[in-house]
Amino acid sequence: MMILSRNPDSPALFIPVALGSAGLLALAMPGRIGWWPLLFIALAPLLLVALYARPGRSALAGFVFGVVYHLALLYWILIVLGRYGGLPLWVAMPALFLLSIYMAAYPALFCFLLSRVAGRSWHRERSIVPLVWGAPVLWVGLEYARGILFSGFPWMDLGYGLFGQPRLIQAADLGGHHLISFALVMGNGLVVALVDRQRRAVRWGIRAERRLLIAAMAFLIFIGGYSLVRYQVVAAIGARSLQAQVAVVQGNIDQAQKWSPKVKAATVETYLRLSRQALRGRDIELVVWPETALPFYPQQDPLMQRVAAFTEARNVWLLTGAPLYELLPRQDGSQQVRSYNGAILLGPDGHWHGSHAKQHLVPFGEYVPLRRYLPFLEPLVVSVGDFSSGTEKGPLVLGPMRLGILICYESIFPEIAQEAVLRGANLLVNLTNDAWYGRSSAPYQSWAMAVFRAVENKRSLVRAANTGISGFVDPLGHVVATSGIFTEAALVSQVPMLEITTVFNRNGGRFGAICAFGLVFMAAMSCRRRP
Repeated sequence: MMILSRNPDSPALFIPVALGSAGLLALAMPGRIGWWPLLFIALAPLLLVALYARPGRSALAGFVFGVVYHLALLYWILIVLGRYGGLPLWVAMPALFLLSIYMAAYPALFCFLLSRVAGRSWHRERSIVPLVWGAPVLWVGLEYARGILFSGFPWMDLGYGLFGQPRLIQAADLGGHHLISFALVMGNGLVVALVDRQRRAVRWGIRAERRLLIAAMAFLIFIGGYSLVRYQVVAAIGARSLQAQVAVVQGNIDQAQKWSPKVKAATVETYLRLSRQALRGRDIELVVWPETALPFYPQQDPLMQRVAAFTEARNVWLLTGAPLYELLPRQDGSQQVRSYNGAILLGPDGHWHGSHAKQHLVPFGEYVPLRRYLPFLEPLVVSVGDFSSGTEKGPLVLGPMRLGILICYESIFPEIAQEAVLRGANLLVNLTNDAWYGRSSAPYQSWAMAVFRAVENKRSLVRAANTGISGFVDPLGHVVATSGIFTEAALVSQVPMLEITTVFNRNGGRFGAICAFGLVFMAAMSCRRRP
């Protein structure tokens, strides 16, 4: 810290510091390594740069941090675009860099604003308190903005790094995963503050500063204490709640052959075989198959008779992903075909008892924005079609079970699960196909984000993935059972169906929105500061 404070604008100093912060955070986030304790110190080097360097240099450090961190986090984009999207490396590599540059714009803006409103480049005797309280507001405000701008890409926000520590994250049912991000950034700020307070030279406003730093510590103690108490309370409620016996089937169907007409019968037989294995000797109420487990339109394919016969013979409900379509009349008398990435619910009578269409589609995966002007990206959607968005937000109902459906990466958008619960869902079901990611960190990251949907809403979450990770998460965020990746699996578990309403259910993303408002306020305030 002393070296940085003497020469804060030297690129030879602040660039390595920013790279160090990026490395620590990359090691901390879920994936092959996932050393989560590093989350409590990973941002401290970056905060030091913003504290001492001028705003422009701080922004550059934030940008370098963001590019390197997101290259390490999102490297699997090369697998999605290259191996499965059919794009050459000379197209896929620039796409990864462009996405990383876009994502880096947020930490660059974070460091710029933090340097303006809380830095010491213009006042070396300045209190550390504005950094401790301002940094989490800015960080979460930018996380929230990233989740809604340009259709939203809230991939691996900071709080998700604690997904494997249920006793630490129960406060997510107050303010969502954004509240956990807020606490982590504040914790990093306090690390910087505690080191900074060791300097003997600064005595300006020390009494007021101590009170505000103690208030920050009290806030973190409250978050931790609430999580520990809430953990015990909800565990007791879950033990007394109604339970459902559910089976999840993971077919591990090769993505390269998944949509081939020649193998669709074999695909159906794989899921039927694994389902029979799961049902053997067990009284199961619901079987869940992954996203597009049926690689055909079930409205018109004779293979559906085989699936319906299975549910009748086994007297079981089946929820499966499948492409759907509807015919809409045009004014000229012709019909428009509209396709959906959907899910259907088959009853023990072999009949449909409901369907659901995906609401939030994947840009450049399920539809191509401005596809008229970007014809070279057409291979990305050839294999799955050009889908339309669904509008139905309510749950699918089977007896006491009310299923809130999250298809594919809808699980990374908190508001979709929240809306389903508000409409009565007492069980969240995530159908996905993570084969696109290959053997990368992405399936683990996707799983981590899904876990938070259970904690925020205090609902069990059932996840069926084509190649994994499939499994069960209880309302506390405990991982009850999981599959490996790229392997067949048939998992069975009892899942509690809670009916409680959380603060997050009622208020959704208000905490993130409040921080976004604080971000705008602090940006306006920064315009009045001297550079």
